[in-house]
Amino acid sequence: MEQYIQQAIQERRSIREFTEEPVEPELLHKIVTAGIWAPSGLNNQPWRFVIIQDHEITPRLASLTHYSHIIEAAPALIAVYLDQEKMYDSVKDYQAAGACIQNMLLAAHELGLGAVWLGQILKNKQQVNDVLQLSEQYDLMAVVALGYPLHRNQQSQRLPLADFILHEFGGTAP
Repeated sequence: MEQYIQQAIQERRSIREFTEEPVEPELLHKIVTAGIWAPSGLNNQPWRFVIIQDHEITPRLASLTHYSHIIEAAPALIAVYLDQEKMYDSVKDYQAAGACIQNMLLAAHELGLGAVWLGQILKNKQQVNDVLQLSEQYDLMAVVALGYPLHRNQQSQRLPLADFILHEFGGTAP
């Protein structure tokens, strides 16, 4: 049996360098669609998105993060928000936002794009909202930088599985 999802999870890397080729709007919409199919408590779907491909807005956002070079190089950005009026439990909703962003990263990988989840910009979330003309109702979770990868030579490793499992109760553990 093919295991495409396991393969995508293990092959996906954070891409921080992009070609100058623009990203087609339909691909960005597919990525956002993957995000909205993430699970959320009570199926409240609290996420909202701002798609940015504007050369006047991008430098303003870049000035709000230590990773300005990534934002400036990315042909597209997607700001991921939680709509606080749709939230019902902050922990569950923040977890849902993480699942949403992971779906988006995997979708970008599947579509041949590269992406990176930028969180450091959250230190300036009010200024980001100002740039994007959003009220405090919207709580910034991340900015995802996207584009066609300049290269795919990123390497990653994980510790052995046994390093992560604290206990196993029952079953037929090896």
